[in-house]
Amino acid sequence: MAIKPTEVLSVLKQEIEKISVETKAIESGSVIQVGDGVARIQGLPKAMAGDLVEFQNGVKGYILNLEEDNIGCLLLGPDEGIHEGDIVTDTGKILSVPVGPELLGRVVDALGNPIDGKGEIVTKETRNVESPSPSIIYRQPVSVPLQTGIQAIDALIPIGRGQRELIIGDRQTGKTSIAIDTIINQRDKNCLCVYVAIGQKMSTVSQIIDVLNKYDAMQNTIIVVASASDTAAMQYIAPFAGCAMGEFFRDRGQDVLCVYDDLSKHAVAYRQVSLLLRRPPGREAFPADIFYLHSRLLERAARLSPELGGGSLTALPIIETQAGDASAYIPTNVISITDGQIILESSLFNAGVRPAVNVGLSVSRVGGSAQVSAMKKIAGPLRIELAQYRELEAFSQFSKDLDKATQDQLNRGEHLVEFLKQPVHECMSVVDQIIVVFASTKGFADKLEIKEVSGFESLLIKYFHKKHPDFIKDFEKNLVMNDEVSKKMSEIIEEFLARIYMPRYHSAELKAQKALEELKEKQGKVTLDMEEEE
Repeated sequence: MAIKPTEVLSVLKQEIEKISVETKAIESGSVIQVGDGVARIQGLPKAMAGDLVEFQNGVKGYILNLEEDNIGCLLLGPDEGIHEGDIVTDTGKILSVPVGPELLGRVVDALGNPIDGKGEIVTKETRNVESPSPSIIYRQPVSVPLQTGIQAIDALIPIGRGQRELIIGDRQTGKTSIAIDTIINQRDKNCLCVYVAIGQKMSTVSQIIDVLNKYDAMQNTIIVVASASDTAAMQYIAPFAGCAMGEFFRDRGQDVLCVYDDLSKHAVAYRQVSLLLRRPPGREAFPADIFYLHSRLLERAARLSPELGGGSLTALPIIETQAGDASAYIPTNVISITDGQIILESSLFNAGVRPAVNVGLSVSRVGGSAQVSAMKKIAGPLRIELAQYRELEAFSQFSKDLDKATQDQLNRGEHLVEFLKQPVHECMSVVDQIIVVFASTKGFADKLEIKEVSGFESLLIKYFHKKHPDFIKDFEKNLVMNDEVSKKMSEIIEEFLARIYMPRYHSAELKAQKALEELKEKQGKVTLDMEEEE
């Protein structure tokens, strides 16, 4: 078929009309220096701190420094392929991460990219990594408990939803274990969790993921990883990214727990990028705004007012000390920002006290207001008795002649310490904790041998649930300790001692004694036979 010139002309006219003549101005600059995960850029006069810039090879950068004649930025990717003189454009966007329920059960990097091999994460929303903390008028007091499942903490150093409680101690004292146990205990408590691993080995993170999967806690958890092999820039961004992911749920009326493990390595990463950007070093070579760095992160933890949905974000930052020195620069900074601290000691850990919590120095400044009424009533004497025991224990090392009252007090203290020991990843319900604390503080187990305490504790809990389920059910509804409940609980424990524990213990003791006598008898026969042979 022959095509007429008029038809070609009309088609061309239509195509020309579709062409957009709109022009768009793009700010650009050039790289003047690059290396070690940071870059200096010349130009970009309208760029602001926190903006995202894009390099010629597609790598993004995060502006951190604004100087008179250049801009300093962190590279959010490898610095290979970026050279001096390369063009840099301002995207006009602020650094943000994907947020939403799609992230639950996944492991992501500091930018929200999946690293667990389970495929792409498609979310509907993103949220700025840096956002202001809620104003005081948009908050409400901390009054709802966040149960950790660890009786030494729930009884003595309670944590409330919306609180910031620091976990501090030397390396290998069980700091991460407390945080992981708390996450495991939230699996049926309607509280979502975000675990941020900063500067950890990937093998350690893999073990944590395995534990959470084993205890069915991974489905309610987001794990944000900036491992030791990642750049300092990614380690710096990771806790802010994890907080932004948690804030998404908080702003929708849900309760969230954020664990930052650990902020010591976060401070070191920030110091590294600051020194590379030629910021003036201060104490211990940290930049002057290191306090502001952690305060603006932890201030985002809050319990919102009912008008804003009543959601909460609880922060559990972790700090590693050197040889128990809590008076160092970063530890004192974070202690002053948080609402209390759980102090772990190497000496207690090595002595077999797990969790190795120093009850005398640890404190929760607001959690007592959120503590369960029954626990608050019966745990009051526990702290005093433990503190007195620590003092007496230190004093008694220098004296052998102790009066009976002192010996009784030391005996009670030893039993209380034994009761508060708890295997890792074995969380206890509030009711079980109250039963154990009640039995220990009322002296029901004072006559037991120390080695019997663990068995006594587990048998007592089983007895309550098996023989008195109605009492447990009624008590769970109110969790109030009045005279009637106290009397009933005492009766059940006495019944348990009379009917179950003591007969079982005595029969076991008799069996052991009989076995020992039989063994001695056999040894005697062997000796006689040998003598006869000689």
